[in-house]
Amino acid sequence: MAIKSPLINVMERAARKAGRGLLRDFGEVEQLQVTTKGPADFVSNADHKAEKTIHDELKRVRPDFGFLMEESGEIPGSGGLYRWVVDPLDGTTNFLHGIPHFCISIGVEGRSVIGGKAMTEIVAGIVYDPVHDHSYWAEKGAGAYLNDRRMRVSGRRDLATSLLASGLPTLGRADPDVHQAQTRALMENVAGIRRFGASALDLAWVAAGRFDAFWEVALSPWDIAAGILLVREAGGFVTEIDGGNNMMASGSLLASNGQIHAEVRHILANPA
Repeated sequence: MAIKSPLINVMERAARKAGRGLLRDFGEVEQLQVTTKGPADFVSNADHKAEKTIHDELKRVRPDFGFLMEESGEIPGSGGLYRWVVDPLDGTTNFLHGIPHFCISIGVEGRSVIGGKAMTEIVAGIVYDPVHDHSYWAEKGAGAYLNDRRMRVSGRRDLATSLLASGLPTLGRADPDVHQAQTRALMENVAGIRRFGASALDLAWVAAGRFDAFWEVALSPWDIAAGILLVREAGGFVTEIDGGNNMMASGSLLASNGQIHAEVRHILANPA
């Protein structure tokens, strides 16, 4: 059985508490689908409630940590060394339409100074799927887990048999024509491409070996903070699409099992 650190226990407790609230709200959203009012305002409220639950739970046990959250933005911490990176509801559009594919993502970003240069890295992360009660979690150097089971990325080496995932870029934040060209080029070389609408879960599924690779651009830090660590601790590889290592700032990301990384990256860089 996996032994969870106090930090992971804190994160999981917060995620599960927020997840219970989201599940209650999700049941009501499904009912709102048949009304004329529409559920958009209700979902926005559910998002904010989940974020407040997570903030209050984490703040209570780690009062010196800062926060970077989708709804509330950045809240500096008194310690200055760590901050929580939180997406209280990844897959909002799915949630809004009564589709049971959404999650909570919490990452811990640590800051240090090495050789006079400030460095940041994700040191712990959890992606929680409340619909299936699946907790994907990892701590730097300790591996990645799905509930109590160790996760490993897939061992697939052949691109032709690989299953990939992606997300459609938000209009105005990325060129949809580029994404379309990349998708078309990859479709000619892989077994299939899926688009499920929750990037944090997509990354968790790469870590679990369900997807062999995932790519997207114009992502926000809270979309990917936990997922980056999950994939790496499961034995996978994560870079920017151009091969860089600044995913949190650029929003460009390619995560894979490592075996097909170079080949996928080459196609993404040369889609025509």
